[in-house]
Amino acid sequence: MTIPMQPSIKKLYETDYHQWVEETVQRLQEQDFESVDWENLIEEIADLSRRQRDKLKSLLTRLFEHLLKLGYWKSERKYSGNHWKGEIRVFRASLVDTLTDSPSLKPYFAQVFEKCYNTARKVASDVSGLPLETFPVEPIATPEQVLDENWFPSPLDEDSN
Repeated sequence: MTIPMQPSIKKLYETDYHQWVEETVQRLQEQDFESVDWENLIEEIADLSRRQRDKLKSLLTRLFEHLLKLGYWKSERKYSGNHWKGEIRVFRASLVDTLTDSPSLKPYFAQVFEKCYNTARKVASDVSGLPLETFPVEPIATPEQVLDENWFPSPLDEDSN
């Protein structure tokens, strides 16, 4: 009877990522360092930081998008305002959790704050059909307000837009 050969750990990385992770963890727990796929493991660990930064940017952009829609898309606020507030709370809580879990990301948060706002401003314009000029060029909130669970933009005049 022939015993099927296990694919090499390096090959496994390309064919079954989940199994590669499980076997890598097992080998590390067993301190079988000789058989660890170090090249891919180092790449994966380095990639974790990039993913955290990407997650932070995505959450901040989506948060700004919904803050802008709530504050400036007046004609839709009556129908979608509560939904936007709910989305704002979810994005805000996730952003706060991310910064709590990785406080070293706070300088990065400050670094991408305006860039995320500018992206969100364009997205809000695209989604709403409102001219880009409807949304202020400068961020509508400070970093502290963005993270404050009780802060929402003040409602503007309901009669226009």
